[in-house]
This record gives sequence, C-alpha cells and structure tokens, in this order.
Amino acid sequence: MGSEGLWARWGAWEKYSARGMKGAEALILELNRIVYSSGIASPIGSKRGQNARIHYLDSKAGREALRAQGVSDRAMKSWFKGKSRPSRANLDRLDAAYWVRRRENLIRSGWLKRHLDNHGQGRRMEIYPVDQSAVPEPRSRSNISERSIVVRYVWEDLVDAWAAQDENMLDEIWDDIITDLDSDYAAYAYVGSVGISA
Repeated sequence: MGSEGLWARWGAWEKYSARGMKGAEALILELNRIVYSSGIASPIGSKRGQNARIHYLDSKAGREALRAQGVSDRAMKSWFKGKSRPSRANLDRLDAAYWVRRRENLIRSGWLKRHLDNHGQGRRMEIYPVDQSAVPEPRSRSNISERSIVVRYVWEDLVDAWAAQDENMLDEIWDDIITDLDSDYAAYAYVGSVGISA
C-alpha cells in the first residue's frame, strides 16, 4: 500500500503545515546515524584520526575507494609509507573514502544485521510523530504521541533495502513496522523522526 496510501486516510500530511518525512526516509537517516557513530571517533583534522583512516584504507579496496574520491596514486603511496600527510583538500576525500568503505564493510560482514537483530531480541524503536506546532488548532491531531515498540524480524530485509538504496522496499518495511501500533497506525506513515536503541 505504501505510506502515501496510509496517510490518505488522515488527509494530505503537509496540507496544514505539519513537518516531517516518510517513515522510510526516517529509517535511512537512523541507519546512517548508527553507521557513523560506530566508526573512528577521532576527527579527520587530528593526526590520530588521519592515521587511523589511512591504516583502515591500506588495502586494494581502500585504494579503490580513495581513487573514487579523486586521490592520486602518488599521494596514497606517500601516505601509506608515512612520508607525507594529506593536504587540506585531500582530508575531505580521505574521510569520504573511509566512510564509504566502513559502510560497505559493515554490510558485507553482516555486522549491521547482527547488531540490529540482537540475537533475535530485536531493538526498541522510538517513533516521533510529525511536528504539528504550525498546524492550526482545529486541524491538529492532539492524540498522536511518541510511540515505543520492540521491532523484530525485519532487520535483515531492512539492511538489504538500505544497502541497495531501495526506498520502495523501505517503505513496505515501514508499513510492516507501524501495523504493530494500533488502529491509528496510519497516522505514523509520516513521522518527525525515529530512534533505534543501537
């Protein structure tokens, strides 16, 4: 059915200035947050952060990721031998290549799926409704509150869809998640955000 069809029962979600996003988009942002919070903590501007990223990318796949970001073979060779440090222009390229490889490795290794599945226990998800602060009083839905549910069994499909950037599949998965809420689940087809306890 898709989120747009669900929301239709409540009316056009932005018609009266409600602010939010599709549930699938909120899932994408939250998975990105989990990936980015699991990586190297030292900032790219620090020597430690640069060294850690260079070390992480010291492989054939790492070099390919650096090339894809526009780093020359000459610069890479010098970094890997410890003869020079990345220029200011190359710092962003180094950081971007690191995060591309980090994301690929978390997907390929299965770590992200296992982490979210949590040995079959799933993860608690907080669902924050659309922001209705700008909606005129007669048009607002005061009965829509933050919800908290434990989500199981969708994580493998969710990570696969996220990895493939398949927003249609993410939309279907979101519909599956919110049907566990109650008869008012259509009001959560669009949300302010979601949070996953991972």
